Amino acid sequence: MADSSKKMSLMGLTTIVAVNMMGSGIIMLPANMAQIGAVSLLSWAITAVGSMAIAYSFAQCGLFCSRSGGMSAYTEEAHGKSGFFMASFLYYLSLAIGNVAIAISAVGYITPFIPWLGTGATPLFVGVVGLLWLTTVANFGGPKVTGKIGAITVWGVIIPVAGLSVIGWFWFKSDVFAQAWNPHNVPMSEAISSSIPLTLWAFLGMESAAANSDAVENPKRNVPLACLFGTGGAAVVYILSTTVIQGIVPNAELANSTAPFALVYSTMFSPMVGNVILFLAVAACVGSLLGWQFTLAQVSKAAAEQRMFPKFFARVTAADAPIIGMVVAGVLQTLMAVSTMSPDAAAQFGKLVNLAAVTNLIPYVTALSALMIIMHKADVTPALFKRNVAVLMVAMIYSFYALYASGQEAVFGGMIVMAIGYLIYGFIANRFIAQPSAVAAAART
Repeated sequence: MADSSKKMSLMGLTTIVAVNMMGSGIIMLPANMAQIGAVSLLSWAITAVGSMAIAYSFAQCGLFCSRSGGMSAYTEEAHGKSGFFMASFLYYLSLAIGNVAIAISAVGYITPFIPWLGTGATPLFVGVVGLLWLTTVANFGGPKVTGKIGAITVWGVIIPVAGLSVIGWFWFKSDVFAQAWNPHNVPMSEAISSSIPLTLWAFLGMESAAANSDAVENPKRNVPLACLFGTGGAAVVYILSTTVIQGIVPNAELANSTAPFALVYSTMFSPMVGNVILFLAVAACVGSLLGWQFTLAQVSKAAAEQRMFPKFFARVTAADAPIIGMVVAGVLQTLMAVSTMSPDAAAQFGKLVNLAAVTNLIPYVTALSALMIIMHKADVTPALFKRNVAVLMVAMIYSFYALYASGQEAVFGGMIVMAIGYLIYGFIANRFIAQPSAVAAAART
């Protein structure tokens, strides 16, 4: 039995949950939200509640379903092998889409150093693809280096963003914020719906909140609490930082920025400080992308080991790096970057975020819908069952609304991807059919 004194406390796990979510997801959001107006900030409240409900529900799934496989394993509990495959397939694609969006964020922050990258669709594409392949090749050395780099570089986002949410109020001007509130006179419901996928983007990754349950004290109590506190803490930083920036930088200037946090620090202090923030943000994006590239390869490796993906995804080098899977993911992400080419980084980023939200939300729905059967199998108390179902309903209602808010184009693209996924599963479904007994075989002759 493990020494409980060496296990993680509630505070430690809460910090990990918050840090894991506050990677590069926030880095481009102020510019995208400014295109709608400060009224879009209202979507944070809805997303915060929905995300906390989703994170809590995933924590409960993890506590009562000890199988490996995360969302895919939970989905299989209710929807069988085809559910496992579809959850893995869609989650894999959502990570690939998300990586392209992160690369766009990084290029946006690199552009002030290399202005050529901001001169059109082709330079932006070259920068994005260059970063995608740089971080792919950098992962060939295995997980140890990747983990160490990511643990350091993530603070390049957290420190400036969290710092702005505290000190930025000394520069906040109510008249600047008022002018930014609804510059395009968009109906409030439309403004909120338009920004829901953007705010959800900042919380993607909350499904991994229960991954450390074996290493925490009293997991049945502390894991759900850490999910709630960690997600809530991240929400507070997100809301404060994106609100204060709208009252410092004029809306039109913010909406056209490719590096909004560097811009606000330049406005508050000096261009030199802005350049420091630029450097930190670039480091954070590259470090985050490095980690997500490896995670992407690990997702395909796990699916291949379950005979869901082709065998070559499971092949690893002596350094435990699934290089073939990484290269395939690199090619896929390059094709995605081609399909979304645009001279406007913010527009390209927004399009990808909407599609990433859809392809992530569907596995959320299939996995969370399994919580009830998972609890039945675990024979939980009636009181706990009722409480978890109540939270689950909040998570589901938010997920359905977020799917709707992602827009027709993204949902249509997601449906096409799902249809292709079911066709692919049809070709491999025979792998999971039990062999007929000798009696049954004889009866057919």
